[in-house]
Formats: sequence, C-alpha cells, structure tokens
Amino acid sequence: MEGLKNLFSTRWGIIGTGAVIGVLAALLQKMGNPGNMGVCVACFERDIAGAIGLHRAAVVQYVRPEIIGFVLGSLVAAYLFREFRPRMGSAPVVRFVLGAFAMIGALVFLGCPWRAALRLAGGDGSAIFGILGLIGGIWLGALFLRGGYSLGRTQSSYTSAGWVFPLIMIGLLVLRFVFPPIEGQDKSGVLFYSLKGPGAMHAALAVSLVVGLVVGFIAQRSRFCTMGAVRDFILFRQTHLLSGFVALIAAAFVTNLIVGQFHPGFAGQPVAHTMQLWNFLGMALAGLAFALAGGCPGRQLFLAGEGDGDAAVFVLGMITGAAFSHNFGLASSPAGIGPNGIPAVIIGFAVCLFIGLTMRQKVS
Repeated sequence: MEGLKNLFSTRWGIIGTGAVIGVLAALLQKMGNPGNMGVCVACFERDIAGAIGLHRAAVVQYVRPEIIGFVLGSLVAAYLFREFRPRMGSAPVVRFVLGAFAMIGALVFLGCPWRAALRLAGGDGSAIFGILGLIGGIWLGALFLRGGYSLGRTQSSYTSAGWVFPLIMIGLLVLRFVFPPIEGQDKSGVLFYSLKGPGAMHAALAVSLVVGLVVGFIAQRSRFCTMGAVRDFILFRQTHLLSGFVALIAAAFVTNLIVGQFHPGFAGQPVAHTMQLWNFLGMALAGLAFALAGGCPGRQLFLAGEGDGDAAVFVLGMITGAAFSHNFGLASSPAGIGPNGIPAVIIGFAVCLFIGLTMRQKVS
C-alpha cells in the first residue's frame, strides 16, 4: 500500500493519471457521451442540475454517473490511505459565489478545463482561445495570491460532516436506479431526462460509473488539478502537475486518432461556438474563479470526496450557477453566446476582482 501511495506522488504518477483520464474520456465519447465531451465536469454538473429540475433546458438533463463516481472514488481512496479529513469553514459563501461564476464562465465557453483539453485533442481549434483564456484567468488569480489573497483557514469538523456531500452523490445514484429513463418520456418520477441533444447522449450507466470511480480514485491519489498545473508553473515554474495536464491532451489525441474521432477545424465542432472573444473571456472568468477558490472543478469534486466541506460548497455553487445560466439566458449554444451572457461575464469579473482585492492578509 505504501508503494502505491508513493507511486502516485511521482512525476510518472501524475503523467499516468492524466493519460488514463485522456484515454477513458475519449473512449466514453466513443461509447455514447457527447462529442469532445467524454468528460466535462462543468457540463455534467449542468446536466445534473437539469435532471433534478433546477433548470428546464430540455436538451441538457441527465444524472451523470461520472460525477458521482469522481466523488465516491475519491472517498474510497481517502479512506484506504487514511486521508479522509473532514474540514470546512473557509469563507463558504464566497466559495459558493466563486463556484457560480466559474460555471457561468465555463458555460459561456461551453466546457471546463478538462473539456477544453478534450476539445483541442478532438481537433476543435476554438479550444485554443478557451485554453488561453484559462491561462490568463489563472495568471490574474496568481497575482492576487502573490499579494496575500487568502480565503482563511479551514477547521477540522465531524466525520459525519465530511460524509454529507458523498451521501448527496449516493442519493443521486439511488434516484437514478429508482427512477430510470422511460422510453419517449422526458420525466421519470422526480428526474428529468433529455430526449435529444447532449443530455440524451451518454455511455451505459455501469460504464460511466466505473470510469468515474477509477478517475476519482487515481486523481485523489495524484492530486491531479488543471488549475493547479497552470498556477504552479506561473508562481514557481514547477511542471509536476502540468505534465499530467499535457498527458491528458496527448493521450486523448492519440485515442481520438485511433478510434476516428479527430476532426480538425473551427466550424461545426460538437457543442461549441466560434465567437472567439467570448471563448477566451468565458474561460478567463472561470480560470480566475478556480484560482481564487483553490482548484479546478474536478479537483473540487475530489476534495469533497475526502471530506472537504468548502470544496463541496464550491461544487454546489457551480450547480446553482448552471441553473442560473440556463434559466436566465447566460449559457452559450452552438449558435453563440446567450442573450445575457455578456453582462454576466462582466459582472463575474467585477465580483471576482472585488473578492481578490479585498480578501488579502497583511504581509509582515
């Protein structure tokens, strides 16, 4: 067990984690998940928000087992390696707001950092603008970190408190089993199901869940984080986490070539638009929010699985942000940015800058 623990902390461990995520994400797409969206934390949380009725965009409603698997896989790893440490209390309301604006920015771009990488690996040229925006947003967040920005210290909490968010995920899984989709109907019991669009495209339940569990387990062990990869390179010129991010892109690219999913170009890419300024600014907003919150959306799920209540609050903020995005016309579509997306991005930057400028500890 100790040898396995040390393996994941090495350079090859993080590279292996990224490669596994890249391969599995591309294969999930082949098995039914949306194009260039084998795994997208933001999009899948958006689908979950729709499945439980927080928004009524009929084309993006489905309880994504991958998200559930990420949390539960991390939970298992944390218990096996004695790293389940319930803690919380570090500016929870701020983290909730950051999660909401992170989702708003991601849905303007149409993807989280993982999907930006997968879109690039699938040939979508517009992903370049999203990745550049992500880097720009994290760079801005790194400036705040250098200036003493902090959300404060967390405090140890009850074991039961650390279990609350994993239990929410287990509850969603139970609902999925109790109320399975019914052919030709968009609602089954309490859950909504898309009959067309990205929400209707998914791999088999068991396959998606197992992939989520595997990714959650290895990502918890390796501390895989796309935001952290860029932040660490900017602040310390460290490439440990960055090597995992690059490995994800490379592995997904090779897998896409093998299975015939690489289609280079800008126009006509699946669930994407070509308004490049807003691809850039949407992900810049998301990157800034991720940096201020201390982790990308995937990392937040893995932290929530090991008992971090603050990360769980961020995730709940993202799910709420997804509801806002689709209820209020903020989210983009293949036709372009939503009718209210531009003011939402501007407001998001204003809020994040306010947080970054005012929540700073004095450096003695």
